[in-house]
Amino acid sequence: MTTLRSRIIAWAGRMYLARTQKKGFDLSRMSFLPESVLMPLRRDGLDPVGELAAVREKEPITKLPVPIAANVWLVTGYDEVKAVLGKGNAFSSDFTNLVGKAGAGADQNPGGLGFADPPVHTRLRRLLTPEFTMRRLSRLTPRIHEIVEERLDAMERAGKNGEPVDIVHSFALPIPSLVICELLGVPYEDREDFERLSAARFDLFSGANASFGAISESLSYFREVVKKQRENPGDGLLGMIVKEHGDSVSDEELAGLADGVLTGGFETTASMLALGALVLLQDPKHFAALKDGDEVVERYVEELLRYLTVVQVAFPRFAREDLEIGGVQITSGDVVLCSLSGADRDGELGPEMERFDPSRNVPSHLAFGYGIHRCVGAELARMELRAAYPALVRRFPHMRLDVKPEELAFRKLSIVYGIESLPVRLDG
Repeated sequence: MTTLRSRIIAWAGRMYLARTQKKGFDLSRMSFLPESVLMPLRRDGLDPVGELAAVREKEPITKLPVPIAANVWLVTGYDEVKAVLGKGNAFSSDFTNLVGKAGAGADQNPGGLGFADPPVHTRLRRLLTPEFTMRRLSRLTPRIHEIVEERLDAMERAGKNGEPVDIVHSFALPIPSLVICELLGVPYEDREDFERLSAARFDLFSGANASFGAISESLSYFREVVKKQRENPGDGLLGMIVKEHGDSVSDEELAGLADGVLTGGFETTASMLALGALVLLQDPKHFAALKDGDEVVERYVEELLRYLTVVQVAFPRFAREDLEIGGVQITSGDVVLCSLSGADRDGELGPEMERFDPSRNVPSHLAFGYGIHRCVGAELARMELRAAYPALVRRFPHMRLDVKPEELAFRKLSIVYGIESLPVRLDG
């Protein structure tokens, strides 16, 4: 049944693309994506499907059989992914490459850093970077620890009679949600809306239209937030940018930046907290080790980031010129998809990269991307993970899964991989 469904989806995607080829590559009009494009988003539990490793070992850059005018390349090798992402001027990440310049409505274009090219990207990143230095972020440290302890208290209350507690909804989602509210200076009572919108935009299982609809709704929300910040700037990131830069940054740009911070800082960290907890719970030695100090915690966090690489693929890159990557000729106009999860499991980095091993020494992972589009909030995410994991272990040292691992429901076809729920017993 699954094979038949996959074939039907692949066929529908080919038919759709064939009909729209003359109109250009407009993802916003697509209901289906070909199976070859979806493969890098599939996993078997915590691991990318074996097909991804097989493709990487055969050819770290491979041409996908997608029926559009431009070539589409899948890059799975670590060195090759770094080479693509490191060439910020040779590739475009502009959002209109995905939806077409004529068809992309202003309410659908998220702007922000991830979908901008230099020099616009350079100017916008300069607005954000000062707010994400360790000196500025350090003001959030006490609040992050407070948020973590508040969530642990709530978990303890929920599980006091031996009832199962869901780590996803009680711990993993609220922590980055509260931190993002604190950072941006937006009301926490709005969290349910942007939690929903953040998850929906990465869900390709529901089709591209649903994803673009979530982007549009999120931008509408942030335009209202920006309007209020213009009238009465607060102490959060948006208020600080308004105070320091005034009208030199437009409302549309500010809404796009806020949406980008939400996109990069909420769903990704929530997924890491939940999936990281699952990894630790599957091995009591790893779970207990996180009580042993900051150095151990740092090693565990970095290996969890590499091993899980929850952002499975980077935003598509569109070649601006003819160039060669890893011995493969890329032509101007070609679409390049970089598999971050595939690259971070590349055997070129060391032996047994498919295994979680916090004792290994590995070159920098690509969980936060690379190059000019590397996640600006990487250090904030690390702060949250380093605070949350050991606090969880110390508070509930006898925690265990309440279901068999094979019964867990993971997110299907999501750019940011995640898990729907993670029920645990706190008392063991």
